[in-house]
Amino acid sequence: MSIRSLSNEISRIVEEISESVASVITTTLSIDSFLRPVPVRGVGSAFAISEDGYFVTNSHVVYRAESIKLFLKERIVEAHIKVLDPSRDIALIKVEHGRFKPVRLGDSDKVRVGEIVIAIGSPLGLLGPNVSLGVVSALGRTIEGEGIILEDLIQTDAAINPGNSGGPLVNVEGEVIGVTTAIIPFAQGIGFAIPINTVKRFIEMIYRYGKPVRAYIGVITTPVNEQMARYYGLPVTEGLIVLRVLRGSPADIYGLQEGDIITHAESRKLKNVNELRRIIEESIESGKVNLTLIRDNRRIELEIPIVIEKIE
Repeated sequence: MSIRSLSNEISRIVEEISESVASVITTTLSIDSFLRPVPVRGVGSAFAISEDGYFVTNSHVVYRAESIKLFLKERIVEAHIKVLDPSRDIALIKVEHGRFKPVRLGDSDKVRVGEIVIAIGSPLGLLGPNVSLGVVSALGRTIEGEGIILEDLIQTDAAINPGNSGGPLVNVEGEVIGVTTAIIPFAQGIGFAIPINTVKRFIEMIYRYGKPVRAYIGVITTPVNEQMARYYGLPVTEGLIVLRVLRGSPADIYGLQEGDIITHAESRKLKNVNELRRIIEESIESGKVNLTLIRDNRRIELEIPIVIEKIE
């Protein structure tokens, strides 16, 4: 594909996706120095995932909002929070009246480092979309912000400012592969997006349990690759290396240690954090997950109980 053809295709994708992207204008009550309630306005972005008015955005964009307005291409509509999950920084908001054009959701498990992506937001309301172009620079990133740990993020050099937070990250097929987030204050020159498959599972959990469910064992991991294995002399080139075990969690109590390499969960080979999270969520009914790990070149089998929290 020539540069001009690629440019035309990107313009077409932006024009198509922009019909589904909205500015999010929120009003939150705060208290001033004289103890008086004052309205504080916030901005962000969102995108439609259904014709009947369901939109996805970041949790931090709409958290504690007293009112939410969506500015679309040709209309302004009122919305309300349907479900909020701060632990994933995802929110589902709903417009009760009207029909909307939903985006096409891709498969974030197929995203590759180096592929071209487009971050689309609408931070300025009626002035139209804000677009930045970049590549996927890393996968499986774990980022710790103020009071939150986000795992398995897509990292991109496409610029993402606070007003774009909650907008879609789109591939050159015109599919949404992530939800951009500007919650990390030190992310200068790099952007992060929550994989769209995380959003899909978030919605699946709502359908199954009526509320978003957080299932975890209390471990933070990152994928092992060939370069890492060579540099550190690791015995395997695939799996998840344990970066941190949360104190008092099932992983801590049942013997997982920093530096362990988890190779399998429920006998299924692990290549990324997303796979471990999916297996843990699929194991909610049994209340436990069986792990195979490598420690000091020894193979160890552990059965770890799952902590299940319903997000209110």
